[in-house]
Amino acid sequence: MVKALAAYGFRALTIILLVIIPHNSFDYVKGLIYNLGNSIFEYNNLKIYIGVGMNRYFTIILNPVADQGNAKKKIPLIEEFFSKNATDFKIILTEKIGHATSIAASNAQIPDQVIVAAGGDGTSNEVINGLMFNSPKPESSSIHQNRLQFGVLPIGRGNDFAFGAGVPSDLTESMRLLLDGTFYPMDVGLIAGGDFPKGRYFGNGVGIGFDAIVGLEAAKMKHLHGAAPYIIGALKTLVMLPKAPTIEISYKDRQQILTPALVSIMNGKRMGGAFFMAPDGDMSDGLLNLTITHQGTRISLLKAMMLYMKGKQSSHRGTFTDSAEKFSLKALSGSMTAHADGETICVAGTALTVQIIPSALQIITRRSLP
Repeated sequence: MVKALAAYGFRALTIILLVIIPHNSFDYVKGLIYNLGNSIFEYNNLKIYIGVGMNRYFTIILNPVADQGNAKKKIPLIEEFFSKNATDFKIILTEKIGHATSIAASNAQIPDQVIVAAGGDGTSNEVINGLMFNSPKPESSSIHQNRLQFGVLPIGRGNDFAFGAGVPSDLTESMRLLLDGTFYPMDVGLIAGGDFPKGRYFGNGVGIGFDAIVGLEAAKMKHLHGAAPYIIGALKTLVMLPKAPTIEISYKDRQQILTPALVSIMNGKRMGGAFFMAPDGDMSDGLLNLTITHQGTRISLLKAMMLYMKGKQSSHRGTFTDSAEKFSLKALSGSMTAHADGETICVAGTALTVQIIPSALQIITRRSLP
C-alpha cells in the first residue's frame, strides 16, 4: 500500500510540475524529476522503486556503419518504435571512430538522459568511455540516484557485451527492454598501459595474446557477420601459432611467471560471438574473471578453443581460472598484444594493469544481471 500511494503521489506531482514550470526551464526540471522518479526509497527496510516508466528520455547514439552498414537500415524501425512508445527520444549518428565517446560525454552532463549505445561492442565501449569520464565519484552518494544511466541496442556484428548484460539480441525485444526493464548497477573495467597509459574503460573484457591476435585477424574480414570472422581468425592464428611471451602476473598478493598462449580477463561472459571466456561471468559482482591457457601444441590449443566455444575450458589440462579485483601483467620476454572489448590496447605492450570499478553505471536490463 505504501508503495502504491508513493507511486501515485509522485506521478501526480510530476504532472503538476510539468504543467506549471516555465518553458525555458522545462528540460532541466524534467531531468531533475526524472532522476528523482527513478530513485529507490526505503520504508521499514522495504525498498520501494518509484519509476516514471514511459517518461524515460532516450539519447540513442547509433553507429550507422556497424555490422557492415546494416545498422543504418534499422533506423526507420527504431524511429517508429520510439515514436509510438516513448515520451521523448533523439537519435545521433556517429561519423567517425571515437565520435560516440564525445557524444556520450557531452550528453552525460544533461540530467534527463538515458544514453543508449546502438551498434556493436565497439560502439558500447566508446559510449561507456564517454560516460565514465563524466561519472560521479563512487563515494559521492547513492548509486541509484547518481550513477549515469545506460542502455544498449545490439545491432553490431559480435554483440558480446549485450549478451553478458542480459540484453536480447532481437532488436524489438531490446527496444522494449529499454522501456520496461529495470536499472541495475553494473561494474566497469579499466585497463591501463600500451597505447592508453592513462587507461581505457571496458564493459565486456580484455584479451591478451591469442585472443587479441584473433581479434586483429577478424577485423580484416569485414564482409563476414556474427561469429564467423572470429572462428576463421582463431583457426588462422592457430596455424601461425605466434610465440608466446613470458609474463609475470600479479593479483591477490600472489605472483606467477608463465608463458601463456592466452590470457582472458572478463567482466562479461563471451568474446567473438562464440567463445565463452567466462561462462559464469557476472557484471555486478565486483570481480574480474581470469582464464589462462598455457602455450602448447596446435592440437592442444585447438582442443582448448573448442572447449571455449562450449564454456568448458576449465576441463582443459593447460587452462586454469581465478577471479580478483585487479591484475598486473609485465612482459619479462617478448611483448603482449592486447584488446579491450575488441579495441586494440597494444600490439607490443610490456606492462598492463586491469581492474574493476564496482557499480560504476546503471544499465537497463532484465530483473537482474545474468
